[in-house]
Amino acid sequence: MREPLPRSTGSTSTGPGRDPWWDNARFVSATLIVVLHTVGSIMDRHDALHAFHVAAWPFRVPAFVVLAGVFSSAGPLGPRRLRTLLSSIVLPALIFSLLFSLETKALGGPLDLHVTQLPWTLWFLMSLFCWRLLLPLVVQLRHPLLVTTAVALGVGYVEEFGLQFSASRTLVYLPLFYFGWRLGQGMLRDWFASRWSLPAAVAGVLGSITAAAVWHRDVQGPWLSMRHAYRADTPLGMEGAWLVRLAVLAAAAGLVLCLLRLVPRRRLPLVSALGAGGFTVYLLHPLVILPLREKGLIARADTPVELAALVAFGVLLTAALASPWVRRLVRPLTRPSATWLLAPAGTPAPAQAPPSPAPAATPVPAGRTP
Repeated sequence: MREPLPRSTGSTSTGPGRDPWWDNARFVSATLIVVLHTVGSIMDRHDALHAFHVAAWPFRVPAFVVLAGVFSSAGPLGPRRLRTLLSSIVLPALIFSLLFSLETKALGGPLDLHVTQLPWTLWFLMSLFCWRLLLPLVVQLRHPLLVTTAVALGVGYVEEFGLQFSASRTLVYLPLFYFGWRLGQGMLRDWFASRWSLPAAVAGVLGSITAAAVWHRDVQGPWLSMRHAYRADTPLGMEGAWLVRLAVLAAAAGLVLCLLRLVPRRRLPLVSALGAGGFTVYLLHPLVILPLREKGLIARADTPVELAALVAFGVLLTAALASPWVRRLVRPLTRPSATWLLAPAGTPAPAQAPPSPAPAATPVPAGRTP
């Protein structure tokens, strides 16, 4: 069995216990997510931004899904892991959903409380919670990648799987999450170490950029969003819609491998330290971008200089939100204490009362038949 790839300890520190490779990759993906969310409301007006959106898509959400799989465990879901899931995923999702609702209300919108359909980027936390619950079951399958891929392709024909509880995205991205877990277990280790894979990774990224520059307007939004069932207006119709999704998922997996191969494995000044704050960036950046978008400040950008300034703003925003002092400041929100909600660790489950003993049989006097 191959040795697993080195992984960080999961701490928010930047000490020797962390592998800078993964932090570097997280910073790249987080930066692309923030930049595209910054310019997302105006990208349809500008071909360069739209092509950038299509070319960089595999390095954003798919890369985050794969990296989440790398740092997940397929072990039994014991009490300690379940408590961690509640405190590190469920509570932050609810807290930031409430903050998003309050900010929307402050900006003049309605006060909607989101429970089954979390707003904006928070769908990822709901899916992450489900992926970590499902992983111990998935690894028990004879062919996990084949089965999860078949489910991802087939769910597009079921209308009931949509935005509620992030059901569609959870199942569609499940193969990439499992793929990430396999990478963390040492699969494709030779790809990351061999010399020939480096030019192949460069060719993959350049191919993505070239294809996006030529055909970005032909790529339909639902192909990349994974939020809804298939539509009949795809080039292959409903019968061949699964082939489009298969091609998109396969391209995403391949390009994530290219990204990881190109990301330096050594510690980089500033980048490695900021990459440890990828989770904080993901949670906080919509709260900064939303008022800028709703007040029309982003929509005013039109010239190349203004668009470049928006992109630079996204990069700087990522760096600011990932900084250690911001992470410490918002830690009560991103890593809330759950002691008020959960029973103390080690508290035994209530014991069931033993069954009542059966009544003793009444002796039958001699000479009588019962």
